[in-house]
Amino acid sequence: MARLAGEIRDAATGECVEARVQVLQPNGEHLMPANAMKKVGPGEPFFYSDGQFSVDARTGYHRILVERGTEYRPWSRTVSLIEGRDMAVDVALERWADLPERGWHPGNTHIHYDEKETRPDERLRYDSRVEDLRMTAISILKRWDLKYATNKYPIGVLNDYTDTHHYVQNGAESRHNQQPWEIGYGHVMLLNIRNMVSPMSRGVLVDAFDPDYPPLSYACDDARRQGGLVIWCHNGQGMEAPVAAALGKVDAMNLFDPYWSDVEYSLWYRMLNCGIKLPASTGSDWFVCSANRVYSQTGGAFRYEQWLQGVREGRTFITNGPAIFMTVNGAAPGETVQARPGDSVEVAVSWSSHYPIEGVEIVSNGRVAATKKLLRDSSSGSFTATVKVASSGWVAARLGSTVRDSFAQPIWAHTSPVYLQADGAQGEEAVASAQWFVEAIDRSMEWVRAKGRFYTDAQRKEVSDLFRQGQDVYRRLL
Repeated sequence: MARLAGEIRDAATGECVEARVQVLQPNGEHLMPANAMKKVGPGEPFFYSDGQFSVDARTGYHRILVERGTEYRPWSRTVSLIEGRDMAVDVALERWADLPERGWHPGNTHIHYDEKETRPDERLRYDSRVEDLRMTAISILKRWDLKYATNKYPIGVLNDYTDTHHYVQNGAESRHNQQPWEIGYGHVMLLNIRNMVSPMSRGVLVDAFDPDYPPLSYACDDARRQGGLVIWCHNGQGMEAPVAAALGKVDAMNLFDPYWSDVEYSLWYRMLNCGIKLPASTGSDWFVCSANRVYSQTGGAFRYEQWLQGVREGRTFITNGPAIFMTVNGAAPGETVQARPGDSVEVAVSWSSHYPIEGVEIVSNGRVAATKKLLRDSSSGSFTATVKVASSGWVAARLGSTVRDSFAQPIWAHTSPVYLQADGAQGEEAVASAQWFVEAIDRSMEWVRAKGRFYTDAQRKEVSDLFRQGQDVYRRLL
């Protein structure tokens, strides 16, 4: 046997940094220290390191792979070990990008640890550092009597895990299902709250007799009164999502959380078509099981309140690695461009990535307005396109690749929209989307009337009236 030891440092600062490490033995098996904290999720197995690691290895060739967040280039070496001779390796991680230097800071807005996690304190400390996140949000949730590991932490900032470069907080997930695994009203993440928002769950997630009341919109209102940030989960799934969004109770939409769903934007696009301003956010849901992150622009060094404001104002892009930026007539995501029907706007898109990008698209009112196809080895670039304005609407940019990261996920990124304000009639996309939501809410109200369980008729009427208010917003577009 021989001992293989390593020290991991940031190549620019010389600072010893946390990272995930993989050591592949000659027989193809993965080697890790005893009692090491393992990465959770699909793809390549890794263990977490606090900046130093040491393993007992056999004679022969070993491959070492070290990763940290998404802005560092993975470091890889193959070393040959000889019986009885220890070896030390120095790992210098270099950045391919430094987005915080440009005022863009990454966060994960949706994390829970399940009841099987036995070392939540250690994992929570590692997750924000290994993933190089400036803002990390875990949340309390309730399903029956399951003892989720992250439910042990108090609401608010977690000072034991927070420092100058890493803000870690605990929020709440408020949710409702029709059946144990069937989406009902949906669920929302409530961040930056001071006090618990009750109830966390309602209906069958509590017990067989709990009512389908109150609606999630009440939880959104409570969080907002506390200065909280309301983020609807999973691409707008749930009967109440279009209602709460139309009534202005939602600050952002979590897209592609966690990782096993398809990249699905159709509900979000329809809401944007209806004139609802909803910035893009994302997270990983159960553990850090993907590289998903939302970048918020603060204009300078990381400050938590400015990061939150960036999300609220739509100065964001979401990604599992690449950086993507867009302007429309010079306006950035979250801003509004005034135009007249028949005008054209100039859209400029730029991107950079460690992994190759295969295509970049400009999307206007849910439709692809321009496409840039790239060679397989292309990792950065820019292009401009002219988009015709037919009505009020929005423009955003997205990219993708069949290349996969170490979580085995295809590479992707999407900006929040720039909004277009034009005089004249609603566009056909707005009318079609509004009609779609009117019909969807009709079906939801029928479920509330015929199948929903309530303690009183007054509760049933409250939920029906709320859904009708949201539906009226879409009816006015028709």
